[in-house]
Amino acid sequence: MLKGKVAVVTGGAKGIGYAIAERLLKEGAKVFICGRDKTDLKDSMSRLSQFGPIDGELCDVRSEEQVRMMLAECVRLYAGVDILINNAGIGYFGKTVEELTAEDWRQTIETNLNGVFYCCHHAIPLIKQRGGGYIFNISSLAGQNAHPRMAAYNASKFGLNGFSEALMQEVRQDNIKVSYICPGSVNTAFGGDKPSVEKSWQLQPADIAQVIVDLLYMPERALPSKVELRPSKPPTK
Repeated sequence: MLKGKVAVVTGGAKGIGYAIAERLLKEGAKVFICGRDKTDLKDSMSRLSQFGPIDGELCDVRSEEQVRMMLAECVRLYAGVDILINNAGIGYFGKTVEELTAEDWRQTIETNLNGVFYCCHHAIPLIKQRGGGYIFNISSLAGQNAHPRMAAYNASKFGLNGFSEALMQEVRQDNIKVSYICPGSVNTAFGGDKPSVEKSWQLQPADIAQVIVDLLYMPERALPSKVELRPSKPPTK
């Protein structure tokens, strides 16, 4: 059980982040989520409250100051941070590099890569104060397999994977584990997609949450630093 552990989940108001928050609460953790939409955040905290101690704050991870304030609020409420799940992310799909705007590019890199840096930079000292913990970065198979019309998303996730590998080596002696999770197709509304029965072959948000919990329960001596997760039976072409 994760009773007494404090977990921060960015982008925790919906999709994968919500599923991770719900599962961690069921495992006994105290969970602090953040998101950019006030209504989504309030509704999600209301639904999650049935499972355990939950709180949250509006936070755009593209802003270092908002990240710092968000983590400070978590510490004020729960006295520390043990687990950080960097899940917040965006993606623009279907545009060539020629069609992609500079603002599309900036938003993608600043959210998917800069935001993870800000969260890790400010959370690591807090995790060290607790004697160690765990950082999870939610990446994608698109971080190792490039696709046309996904250049910004590919670049952000390729960068995130390299960042995660370096970070893992930096903090392992501080009793902080780092793992990055690379899912394939997930049945969420991410990137303008729509969850549907027809896409039930895809991974579900709960599948990624299961991986997080499994890694948290690994023996202390073991560190699966990278996990690739694919649908087991995608449609045949």
